[in-house]
Amino acid sequence: MVENLTEEIFREKIFDFKESKEWKYKGDCPCMIDFYADWCGPCKMVAPIMDELADEYSGKVDVYKVDTQQEQELAALFSVRSIPTIILIPKNGKPQVIIGALSKEGFGKAIKKVLLEG
Repeated sequence: MVENLTEEIFREKIFDFKESKEWKYKGDCPCMIDFYADWCGPCKMVAPIMDELADEYSGKVDVYKVDTQQEQELAALFSVRSIPTIILIPKNGKPQVIIGALSKEGFGKAIKKVLLEG
């Protein structure tokens, strides 16, 4: 299941940017975050793919989404300037960014390379 992130949940589960300037991921398994807006056509195409990936990688990769209109500070934190923007966050290491919509296969390859093999 894809979970909606607010700033409060983000600071609790991902990274508390108000307490620390140095990146330290808090999650138990890697994650991906879909930054979207309700009016965005490509975002609407990506949403069902994110749902499928959340089911497929359940227990291995957490999948979140952030409404950029509601959570502008989170979008700014990752310098999100176009949507959809997907942030891949490995258990160790720095987040990586995918800008734009990919196919399910494209996202799957990125998950394997960045999140599961790292």
